[in-house]
Amino acid sequence: MRKMRKRGRTGFTAPQAQKLNQALSRVGADYLFIGKSGAILLGYPSTTQDVDLFVPKSVANGRKIIRALRHLGFRIGPPLRQAILGGKDFVQIKSGPFDVDLIHAPDGIPSYEVARSRSVNYQGFPVASLRDIIASKRASNRAKDLVDLQLLEDFRREYDRLHAPVMEPAVEKAMRRARTAKARTGR
Repeated sequence: MRKMRKRGRTGFTAPQAQKLNQALSRVGADYLFIGKSGAILLGYPSTTQDVDLFVPKSVANGRKIIRALRHLGFRIGPPLRQAILGGKDFVQIKSGPFDVDLIHAPDGIPSYEVARSRSVNYQGFPVASLRDIIASKRASNRAKDLVDLQLLEDFRREYDRLHAPVMEPAVEKAMRRARTAKARTGR
């Protein structure tokens, strides 16, 4: 009898995220990268073992996710299919070329819609905001997440500083408004 060897797994990589992002986009699925994989996409210097996706509870969206995962080579049997379509809070998928966790209800985030409204599109990747990623890790209260919190908070402050919107000086804003009002009235 031959022993089956487990396929060696690598941790999360950018090419995995890119393939997953392309496949999910192609089928029109709703999703956000979340967790440490989401933070890594934003530049957080760390590693993780899987790709975490926050997805809304929706049968139609679940079907799209299944179609995209199958396209990438994931085997989705009946129990896994039912967990995805049924919106189970946390679905681990280890039956493909890399590990994916689908999270329908992450701790610390009120809803998918709220997270989507605060998300960023970073180089084509829909990513939950760092504040939501941190809130979820804090609320989960898992030891492995709590270890990262201070580093994630430090990274978020630096990220916010580097990505802060350019503020228009008050004088320029007032002059622009005056020009617009003048153009409307013709005076």
